[in-house]
Amino acid sequence: MAQRLKIQRKYIASPLLLIVAAIWGSSFVVMKGTLQRQDVNSFLATRFFIATLVLIAIKPSALKKIDRRFLAKGVLVGAFLGTGYILQTFGLTLTSIAKTGFITGLYAVFTPLIAAGILRKRVTAFQWGAVLLATVGLALLSFKGLSMGLGEFLVLLSSLFFALHIIALGEWSAGMDTYALSIVQMATVTAISLTASLKSGYHLPPDGGVWTAVIYTGLFASAFAFFIMTWGQTFITPTAIGIILMSEYIFAALFAVIFTSEHLTVKVLIGGTLVILAMAAIIWADGREPEKVQT
Repeated sequence: MAQRLKIQRKYIASPLLLIVAAIWGSSFVVMKGTLQRQDVNSFLATRFFIATLVLIAIKPSALKKIDRRFLAKGVLVGAFLGTGYILQTFGLTLTSIAKTGFITGLYAVFTPLIAAGILRKRVTAFQWGAVLLATVGLALLSFKGLSMGLGEFLVLLSSLFFALHIIALGEWSAGMDTYALSIVQMATVTAISLTASLKSGYHLPPDGGVWTAVIYTGLFASAFAFFIMTWGQTFITPTAIGIILMSEYIFAALFAVIFTSEHLTVKVLIGGTLVILAMAAIIWADGREPEKVQT
């Protein structure tokens, strides 16, 4: 009976995770025009404040599981996530939606490399091959002559922080309540974004369009997405989740073409395809090893 219930949940969770990927891909389109009317840090502070409140409202009992040690680890993990979001969102204002999506996905390639340097984990020849493939894709996406555009560079830095976020979660999340950890992370991103906004002043969304974008990304791209991921990870392997969520970057490029005036050049299409292939290879290689459940 328990096994049947688990299988049924997988059939429900898989399309929900695909919806999460589509929401994340669409959020690039939603934010692109909005960030011309509101500064990045104020937008992110409002977005993640809404996400924090919603998560607490859904399960307020999770707050009881947060002690000083839990908070210290959660804040550091959230700091990696918050820094990544700030860099990514600033980069989005300076480059295309498709490029932002594809380059962000490089966190899947950076993760094993950073883990090897920090945790002394072995990088296989197959993984190095994926890194080479991703590097070629990144060059096609980002380099303009002999230099890299500032927007692409900021998004590239964000993918490094997202990789650090994943590594920290993998090392510290064992034995920690995943829902409470999600709340701490959302609250930390809120605090970081709000602090960063103080230099020029925090501003509420200036119009209905910006409010719509903030509420959409706060409720769906943050609170809903993290809730579904937390629930799904209890019975779906990290490898399977990674493969499903990888479609985010395809959705980002697709929505950019459909809903904006953005056009995909042959160079961007080839570069993006190489990055996706590199991500798929990294996830596939991870799936060939015994699964280490991350929560």
